[in-house]
Amino acid sequence: MIWVFRPDAETVWYDDEVKRRLSWYRSVMVGEKPAKFLICKNILVEDFNGLSEQELWLLHDKAREMFVKLYEEVVEGSEKINFREEVSPNFLDLKIELVEKMIEHCIFCEHRCSVNRKAGFKGFCKVGYTSKVSTWFHHFGEEGPLLGRGGSGTIFFAGCNFGPCVYCQNWDISSNPENGVEVSPKTLSLICEELKDGGAANINYVGGEPTPNLHTILKSMKFLKQNIPQLWNSNMYCSIESMKLLSDVIDIWLPDFKYGNDSCAKSLSKVDNYFEIVSRNHLIASKNGDMIIRHLVLPGHIECCTKPILKWISENIPNALVNIMRQYHPDYLVEKFPQKYKSIYRRVSSEEMSEAYSYAKKLGIVYEPVS
Repeated sequence: MIWVFRPDAETVWYDDEVKRRLSWYRSVMVGEKPAKFLICKNILVEDFNGLSEQELWLLHDKAREMFVKLYEEVVEGSEKINFREEVSPNFLDLKIELVEKMIEHCIFCEHRCSVNRKAGFKGFCKVGYTSKVSTWFHHFGEEGPLLGRGGSGTIFFAGCNFGPCVYCQNWDISSNPENGVEVSPKTLSLICEELKDGGAANINYVGGEPTPNLHTILKSMKFLKQNIPQLWNSNMYCSIESMKLLSDVIDIWLPDFKYGNDSCAKSLSKVDNYFEIVSRNHLIASKNGDMIIRHLVLPGHIECCTKPILKWISENIPNALVNIMRQYHPDYLVEKFPQKYKSIYRRVSSEEMSEAYSYAKKLGIVYEPVS
């Protein structure tokens, strides 16, 4: 069974089934359990000074076995940790060491540009070594189960590892990696603390795209002391290496699943091998934290994108929560060049949305009827 959250319906967000499927996230949000990044700080690892990147990965695999064991004990309630204390060097320190190695031949995403961003070079995303944040605030427009009284503590990073998408609604920051203020890991942690103090239910890394800023995000967790869920709001074009680093620190995933084939992804977002990469990362995420999948329905893309995506989810992640979104509107290059993008120079019709919902129902997907 898959639950589809619809913004146009009076959805019962907090029924027992939703609570069950987001049980880890909810337990961290209300302070019953420690966020995963805090558990990482309680995993003592061997001294890794002088180790090669390959040796660091071997140590990471070994440390992850300890993490999984402790995490499962925390979930079951048989083990409690003092998240205000940490050992040194710890599992998070090891991840930070690895991400600093990776950025010297950047493989954060599957473009795998292999440029040395520490030395000032830039790859496809054009994001430098120093991250830039466009804005941060308490977001009350995210999915209902994610929100407490203080909304989602959303941090918008500048830049993106997609084209960006020709219809991008955040094109002002996605297409311009310089459209923001520089943030160090320490500054980013202070932003997180500010959002938490203001009642935010989570820290929501988005953009643009958070992936090019993985190093800053992981390093900021070193300074972050408060217990708050970490949310990854991403296009999911991350590399397998990035997913390994993220899997043990992200409490809830809010991934986009945009395209049901590689052709649409290439023409609209300038990325290759989309479906294989993104479906792989959705599978990894589903096994490492709670999850709500977002799918934005595009006009004229029901057969090529919406239906294949829903079918894949029903066959591979049947317990995922899904948000079928209807808020597409022509923007960015589509609005600027309407003749070139004539096929998507319109809003999604009610007939198309009805077809998407009907197909979801056919697959056994449960959604709230329009009131």
